[in-house]
This record gives sequence, C-alpha cells and structure tokens, in this order.
Amino acid sequence: MAQPLMPHATASWLVDNTSLTFEQIANFCGLHILEVQAIADDTAATKLAGRDPVRAGELTLEEIEKGQKDPNYRLLIALPPEQNRRPKGPRYTPISRRQNKPDGIAWIIANHPKVTDGQISKLIGTTRETIAKIRNRTHYNMINIVPKDPVTLGLTTQRELNAIIAKVEKDKEEETSPFDATLAGEREAMIRYLHRKRENQERTAEEIHASEGESQYKGFVDPFTKKQ
Repeated sequence: MAQPLMPHATASWLVDNTSLTFEQIANFCGLHILEVQAIADDTAATKLAGRDPVRAGELTLEEIEKGQKDPNYRLLIALPPEQNRRPKGPRYTPISRRQNKPDGIAWIIANHPKVTDGQISKLIGTTRETIAKIRNRTHYNMINIVPKDPVTLGLTTQRELNAIIAKVEKDKEEETSPFDATLAGEREAMIRYLHRKRENQERTAEEIHASEGESQYKGFVDPFTKKQ
C-alpha cells in the first residue's frame, strides 16, 4: 500500500487537525499505533512539524470525513498523477531551436571532446553524420557555427548533460588506472623471474654442499679393506 512521503510529520498533522483514531492514522501512515500514541502525547524523540497531506495531494477532505464518521474506515491515499516521461527514441526539438543544434554540438566537442558521437546524438537529437562534419570542420555552415552551451540553448537539460560527462570521466579513469593489464603482466613476469632465480640459488647451494662432502672423504683409507 502506498504511504505518504513523510509519515511521521503527516501523522502529527492528522493527530492535531482531525478526529481520526490512532489506528486509522497508523494504517494510513504505515506506522505502529504506539508511534502515533507517542506523537499525540509529545513523547516522541523529536517533535515534528505537521505536514498537511491534503495540500500535498496525498489525502482528500472527503476521505478524512469518511474516516471521522466511521472509525473502522481505512483511509485511501490519493496518488498524484504520474509524471510524463520522455519516450524512447530521438529527442524532439522545436523548429525554432533546431537551427541552434550545430552551436550546441560544437560546444560539447570543444569542451568535452571525449563524448562520443552517439552520446551527442541522443543528448541533442541529431544525426551522427552532422556531428562528424562539425567535428571534422567540414560542415557547410562551419563559418557561422559558434559554440554555445546546449543547456542555455534549450537543447537538453543540465542533469542529462552532467550524467554523460560523468560517465565519460569515469571511463577515462578506468582507462588510466595504474592496475591495467600491462602492469599486471609485468608483475607476473617478475614473480616468475624471482622464482627461477631462487631455484637456481638453491640448486647451486646443493651442488656446493655435495662437492664439499666428496672432498672431505677424498684420501680416506678403509682400515679393513685397505682401500681408499
């Protein structure tokens, strides 16, 4: 069940401004009835300023009246209308602003050259061919193109632009990370070299020890066999 955005503040307002039961308020706000009791008795940890759910569009006066008449009635939250989201596909740009697209593209290329043509295409709503011509300075109207912030021109929002820039910066950091594959390969090669060096040192030590043992018994005559 949907709940108000600020349940404790909403419960405080309902306690102070309605005759709803604690159980009704608790059910509507998603709280325990003892929490509502504490708010009513001013024994809660912090005193919250009441939040009017009617002004917030979360509750209607008709619902409150129904609840006050019937203690067993459960209040229904009034869900706000769903926000319109931009549909997938190319961004629509008003005709009056379309002539500003080259200026916005030039600004992104000049200030954030790592942003790809595909990202610019989705951000501003233009073709990759146009972006490539501006990037290569082969656009037919290149002499009149002046880099301008696409947000100021109304071609995109600051939030969308910041998201793409942040993604590009993150990818750049990953590419320049000191723990790349090349260094990892060099590290493994160094470990193998040290292992071989240690094995050679141990082998040399064993050979020296064996030769010393042989020299120690060289010239020894067995008293029983009379042979060396």
